[in-house]
Amino acid sequence: MEPTSRIRSVVTAIGLTYGSTILGSIVVAVAAMLLTVVGINITTRPSLRLVMSTVLLQGVTFGGLSVLYLRFRDLDVEFVPLSIPDKRDVVVTIGGIVALLGLLVVASMIISSLGLESAQNQIVTIAQQNPAAFLLLIPLSFLVVGPFEELLYRGIIQGTLRETLHPTRAIVLASVLFASIHLFSLTGEGKLVYIGIAFVLALVLGATYEYTDNLAVPAVIHGAYNAVQFTSAYLTATGGM
Repeated sequence: MEPTSRIRSVVTAIGLTYGSTILGSIVVAVAAMLLTVVGINITTRPSLRLVMSTVLLQGVTFGGLSVLYLRFRDLDVEFVPLSIPDKRDVVVTIGGIVALLGLLVVASMIISSLGLESAQNQIVTIAQQNPAAFLLLIPLSFLVVGPFEELLYRGIIQGTLRETLHPTRAIVLASVLFASIHLFSLTGEGKLVYIGIAFVLALVLGATYEYTDNLAVPAVIHGAYNAVQFTSAYLTATGGM
């Protein structure tokens, strides 16, 4: 494979990563201004703010750009393999969910033992204003966040890197990009710790996608992982645990 082809795929992956986030932020900001014009202030409505930003960023922007990318390159849907999970896929999915949650527990223990802190995602900060918002984020994890983030980062970005790079390198680089983009949504100390955890978790998602060749697998794993975290956050915020 020519070096120029590798460079082109890497630059494309970087552009898709940061370009999609910038565009999505603009779409969300414009929608927020339009709502303000008609008398709806989303800053005082955390549930509406989270639902709107999730649908417009991950759903509309990530999903829309993924479709446009496929059409621009004249690629068919087989570029992003998606099918109903078979028995092997189900086993991998369950294993992936357990692995992610296990890694999170281990990482939390290590962070605690070292006296470090992990930053907090702005989504959690906003939802804490009204804990009921966490309950909305649970189904959105399965319906929007998991499917469309995986479509962009594993299906499109990792898939593009996979065309010119060894699968392992494609997984690692896609995971680095996935983790790095979280920097812009973090608050508090320990941002590098959070990004490090996100990178390790992304490796699992990338590996399951490469192994099963089915986007549904990492999408469900991702959605389940987020849903468990939001459930935990809700119980913590309401004194349930």
